[in-house]
Amino acid sequence: MKQKILLMLLVPVLLGSLGCGYGLIGRTSNLPDDVKDIFVETLQNRTTRSRIELQLTQSIIDELVTRRSYTIVKSKAQADAVLSGALTSFVVRPVQFGPDGRATEYEITIRADMDLVRTGSDEVLWGQDDYVFKGDYALELGENTVFAFEDATIEVVGRRFAQSLVIDLLEGF
Repeated sequence: MKQKILLMLLVPVLLGSLGCGYGLIGRTSNLPDDVKDIFVETLQNRTTRSRIELQLTQSIIDELVTRRSYTIVKSKAQADAVLSGALTSFVVRPVQFGPDGRATEYEITIRADMDLVRTGSDEVLWGQDDYVFKGDYALELGENTVFAFEDATIEVVGRRFAQSLVIDLLEGF
């Protein structure tokens, strides 16, 4: 049972990583060439969801490192630019139900206000007010397994949120 649920959580990530065959995503950047060192502030959490900001911040850092040769630095003083933001909404909504009336698929919506600002001049290099990420996630749960797989689901959601956000940031979508 646990393996089936874990597989259901990982399949969307694996399929998403296959892409559509184009080689441009993740290889280009609309950021100035002199921006190499980025400080990522821990996201502010204005949601009712405890500690979600830590997972999403780490996912953004991981995604920036894999996209291009950016160095993630430990302080604003070391950075060419600072990525900051606030999570304004984290909503989990059931969208599909099984024969027993229990939800089997959920839509997760994350909203955030995000900015990448050049250090020194405070020039906004990229900004998105009310950045919206939505994804559907299938989940087959037993009677007492909701909390056991909640962290794994949030990790998957965090990676997909970060992938979407970093593509938008770097490629200007």
